[in-house]
Amino acid sequence: MKKILFVASTLSHIENFHIPYLKEFKEKGYSVHVIGRVNNKSHIPYVDKIIPIEFEKSIFSIKNFYNSIKIRKILKNENYNIVNLHTTLAAFFTRLSVMMLCKKPELIINTVHGYLFDDNIQFIKKATMLSAEKFVKSVTDTIIVMNSIDYNIAKKYNLFKKNIYLIKGMGVNIKNFPSISIEKKLLIRKENNFSYKDFILIYVAEFSKRKNQIFLLNSLKKLIDDGVKDIKLLLLGDGQMLDEMKNYSKKLDINDNVIFTGYTKKTCMYYQLSDVCVSPSRIEGLPFNIVEAMSVGLPIIASDIKGHNDLVKPNENGYLFKYNNINEFCNYIKKLYSDKNLQYIMKIKSSKYAKKYSIDNVLYNTVDIICNEYKSHI
Repeated sequence: MKKILFVASTLSHIENFHIPYLKEFKEKGYSVHVIGRVNNKSHIPYVDKIIPIEFEKSIFSIKNFYNSIKIRKILKNENYNIVNLHTTLAAFFTRLSVMMLCKKPELIINTVHGYLFDDNIQFIKKATMLSAEKFVKSVTDTIIVMNSIDYNIAKKYNLFKKNIYLIKGMGVNIKNFPSISIEKKLLIRKENNFSYKDFILIYVAEFSKRKNQIFLLNSLKKLIDDGVKDIKLLLLGDGQMLDEMKNYSKKLDINDNVIFTGYTKKTCMYYQLSDVCVSPSRIEGLPFNIVEAMSVGLPIIASDIKGHNDLVKPNENGYLFKYNNINEFCNYIKKLYSDKNLQYIMKIKSSKYAKKYSIDNVLYNTVDIICNEYKSHI
């Protein structure tokens, strides 16, 4: 029986993005194994073996180098046919393991969810991460990327041995994020204690410096001071900076206009009662939250970074603003706030564009890429 190994920094990453892929390879007759840090107790379906590895969030972590030795033993004992890598550090340290093997797996695929060395990154970090990718290039048979900028980076620095492919993300089940009528939207608002007059912005992301929630709080303060009094900001998610952002909201005296939901499974409902999806993130791959919001039919106002600029067509389904430019961001918010017809036009465009990123369109294409690459290597 052929074996495939999926590797990610956390098992929750596997759960969130790869269940349909695990199922597909299982149905193709593969024995499916996964590696990642255990951070929940959920059962992962379609998996024959779960191998816990406690990856740490640092390329200089001694523990991660020790993890490489452990993974080397696993690779040697299990004799995988395909190793499918995800997330930057887990992918690097696993390839480091492969370099220590006498006989490597037949196919190593690195699926890039967002390189950490684009032009928005500090020079030292960019140089470090780029050097790391170059170092393990010799065992990187194939690269799959999710946005045009990462595609160009991989080509420019020649970070793969054989082939590179550009896909439309991991695929979103857009059936779970339907667009609704204005009547139903108002009903959902009433049920959740929002007014029909509220102009609601929504951002779904973990609370971190990279996701940049502080920018939204500062922007909201400016919008309120500029007279946009009935504006609300919905922040979904949790993370290390959640409490800090709650305190900062109180400091700015805007906490009546900010709703922190914490972790919630009602993401679709919150999209449906909102008016605009916003994202001030510093770096992305091809963000699920934007595609989900597009599927619901929300205009998007997002930072002009990779991933975002693959999804947002300016003046069609939203706007892109220069990273951390509050004035530009607020001007786009005001533009949509004052023009219901523009909101409707962008709603139609967003729903249309989201279909290209559905799991139905992405899954089989990506699986075919992996299978065809495997056939070409054996």
